[in-house]
Amino acid sequence: MLAFLRKQMQELLEQRAALKTELDGILKEPTAEKRDLSDQEQTAFAEKRDAIKKTDTDMDTIQARIDELVDEEQRSAKADEIRSKYQPDSAKPAVTVTSEPETYRKGGKQSYFRDLYRAQQVGDRAAMDRLQRNDAEVAAGLEKRALTTTDGSAGEFVPPLWMVQDYVALARAGRVVADQVQHQPLPPGTDSISLPRLASGTATAEQATQNSTLQNTDATAGSVTANVATIAGMQVVPQQLIDQSPINMDEILLADLAADYAVKLDTFVISNNAAGKRGLLNVSGLNAITYTDASPTVGELYSKVGDGIQQIHTGRLLPPDKIFMHPRRWAWMSVALDTQGRPLVVPVAQMPSNALAALDEVVSEGFVGTMQGLPVYVDPNIPTGLGAGTNEDRILEVRSQDIILFEGTPKAESFRETKADQLSVLLRFYNYAALHSERYPKAISVVSGTGLIAPVF
Repeated sequence: MLAFLRKQMQELLEQRAALKTELDGILKEPTAEKRDLSDQEQTAFAEKRDAIKKTDTDMDTIQARIDELVDEEQRSAKADEIRSKYQPDSAKPAVTVTSEPETYRKGGKQSYFRDLYRAQQVGDRAAMDRLQRNDAEVAAGLEKRALTTTDGSAGEFVPPLWMVQDYVALARAGRVVADQVQHQPLPPGTDSISLPRLASGTATAEQATQNSTLQNTDATAGSVTANVATIAGMQVVPQQLIDQSPINMDEILLADLAADYAVKLDTFVISNNAAGKRGLLNVSGLNAITYTDASPTVGELYSKVGDGIQQIHTGRLLPPDKIFMHPRRWAWMSVALDTQGRPLVVPVAQMPSNALAALDEVVSEGFVGTMQGLPVYVDPNIPTGLGAGTNEDRILEVRSQDIILFEGTPKAESFRETKADQLSVLLRFYNYAALHSERYPKAISVVSGTGLIAPVF
């Protein structure tokens, strides 16, 4: 469209130049200076002049449209820049299969549950071979994600690759905060992970005089420990479903387990409150910002968010990089108006000049926009029943690289003995995780108080 309009503009410029030449030609006739223009000459002059005016009007219209399109392109480019910077590409597959398909795949003929049962309870060698081949496929597929399948014992098998992707890579809707902190593979053979940290550092000082003793301060070191937690679930299924079902139940059961695991892991990262397993909201020594107001406003909350940011700057001496809040809090902000009736949170494509935040995506979970230069993510797993009135939510501001989530790969087992009297099979799934949230408490700011009660719209 822009190319077409610019071509039209060039043609009009050439047309105007030609008309101007013809108009000048009438005025410069050899006899025109010594006499009045004839009726025919006056008519021609008026026609050329009107044609030039019309050309000028047409060029103004086209130029305005060009400016509008250029502005739209710039806004779109800005929106794409923000989206590509902050929005995770969860749709991109973690593994590209270039040869034969995976042993267990969505819509495939082989059932992971059936083989799991037959290998562990019946000793079916073919089923065992398929499960072991699947383990190798998963291990190869997870190399790019720095996850391992080494923790566990010989009696366990790793779920199919597509299901692990749902657990770890694609189940982002249920684990927004958990996916935005630093990830590390969970080391095998341990129930706790300790990381060193300096309790106090060395020091320098101006030398009093030449040849005098220099400042000598010994650093003291300590450590912070994260205990490994187990997140597990089970499902009892009838033997007939495993043996006789014409369809594989893998997709239904595994997808449901993956979705629930994502929620439980995210909740563990946000609000768990046990020694060595502190969620972000319960870290001792974090930056606590209290917003107390019976009639809260977005403008007042905006300054509290800024306070949380500056406290990370001041206490951690490095900048925060992400803000998390409940969807209801972002929705409340997005409908707020200033005294002139203008929205305070405006779609980023409009490039507002008076907004306190920019809305990029309309989603229930995940990246939604920016505020004070930081990406904002909404996560419904942030609790809303806190405070004295059990109706407050919280806003988290963090330096995400200072928070480390160690996560293993889910494992599966089958048991027939405990349910033999009812011809059922118990399927058990579990995973291990450890969270290091307390190494740098000043890298976390939490806004709380009565100003964050359930919003009124």
